[in-house]
Amino acid sequence: MEEERLVTQVTPKSEDFSRWYLDLIRRTELADYAPMKGMMVIRPYGYAIWENIQRLLDERIKASGHVNAYFPLFIPEGFLRKEMEHLQGFAPEVAWVTQGGADELEERLAVRPTSEAIIGFMYSKWVKSWRDLPVLINQWANVVRWEKVTRPFLRTTEFLWQEGHTVHETYDEAQAETLRILDMYRQFVETELAIPVLYGRKTEQEKFAGALATYAIEALMSDGKALQMGTSHNLGQHFARVFNIRFEDHNQSLQYAWQTSWGVSTRLIGALVMAHGDDSGLVFPPAVAPFQVVIIPISIGNWKENTLPRAVELRSRLERVGIRVFLDDRSEYTPGWKFSEWEMRGVPLRLEIGPRDVKNNQAVAVRRDNKEKLIVSLDGVEAKIKGILDGIQASLFDKALAFQKENTCQVSSYQEFKSVIENKRGFVQAFWCGSEECEARIKEETMATIRVIPLEEEKNQKGKCIFCQKEAGTLAVFARSY
Repeated sequence: MEEERLVTQVTPKSEDFSRWYLDLIRRTELADYAPMKGMMVIRPYGYAIWENIQRLLDERIKASGHVNAYFPLFIPEGFLRKEMEHLQGFAPEVAWVTQGGADELEERLAVRPTSEAIIGFMYSKWVKSWRDLPVLINQWANVVRWEKVTRPFLRTTEFLWQEGHTVHETYDEAQAETLRILDMYRQFVETELAIPVLYGRKTEQEKFAGALATYAIEALMSDGKALQMGTSHNLGQHFARVFNIRFEDHNQSLQYAWQTSWGVSTRLIGALVMAHGDDSGLVFPPAVAPFQVVIIPISIGNWKENTLPRAVELRSRLERVGIRVFLDDRSEYTPGWKFSEWEMRGVPLRLEIGPRDVKNNQAVAVRRDNKEKLIVSLDGVEAKIKGILDGIQASLFDKALAFQKENTCQVSSYQEFKSVIENKRGFVQAFWCGSEECEARIKEETMATIRVIPLEEEKNQKGKCIFCQKEAGTLAVFARSY
């Protein structure tokens, strides 16, 4: 990670996007660097976002019939080696435990890079009959991957995530589950995070090690680079054969099971920063913001006796209807300082209340997304604030969607492709012949990769491969990515 330094000001986003991102993470106390290379501490303000993401996504996961469990952090080396393709996929990133206390271990233990191996072993014990299926289990856990290049939230040695692991009788059931979860992720990210995504299948080179097929949702950050927001894998029977997950079917014949796995991580917090933030700081959608409203009493005259009680009452009223509120009644800071501070911290709505407002039974509401000021009567204020927050949520999605559309184009020549990738970035649609060699050459020459092959792609589309100019029937989406 970046070297330790005290952040007092935030670099303008338009001047240096990367520095803006890192400064903002530190300045708004989302996270801080740990003393171990590549690791971060998620501070309370940042962790509150993860708690909201976890709560809202967990509701969706459970509503779709899944249940939560927990599996060990440590995985025997032999389990990973049973599935060599899986091990090779993660080998450079795996952290190993070789000693316990004063004793050297007989077998190394991997610190969980993902859980297919340990879960596959357990499922082989639990699944014996078609009556045991489907198995629909999710876990919320931490993961360790020894990354060489790290950046807070986007790529760190340790991160938090959820990973679902399911078992099914047939390929069709597993495929339906894979696409159902993909759509659940799409709906969650677009609805709760207000970030539009493209979704589709990954190429063979980009898919998860050991998977039959990998599907992903991809979002465009405000610097024109793509971010993979979540993945859903149809694992086929690969791990079932390795770990002997077999069941007796309706005809009393032994069959290998079909599996899926899927996950999103604390990377979503980084996406919120990069998709919505501006030169003034963070901009959070109300659905996941740590605080949806900040109330700032104007400290003029005898404000603690006259203004503060009305601010306290307003906070209570909003909290009773489920709105997350922070009342900033600190006397050591001026109202102007507080305005700037909470604007930087991305609180969706600021309510200012001073002596004149108390007299007129009103408050001044300031939207973070567009800086609009509104006079709000305190009569029925709960419904009015909820309406404003709903408007902010919708407005942020519409703005991000407009940006995505403005920065998505289709090209027909490799020269045009390279020019767009280098100068404009964004999502670039181009035909691809399916050759791994063309895919690799494009990546080598432009640093752009195929993010997804969209599911809604018209099957009868034909064109020329953007690289080799051979006939192609696949319209892929390319971008530089994080």
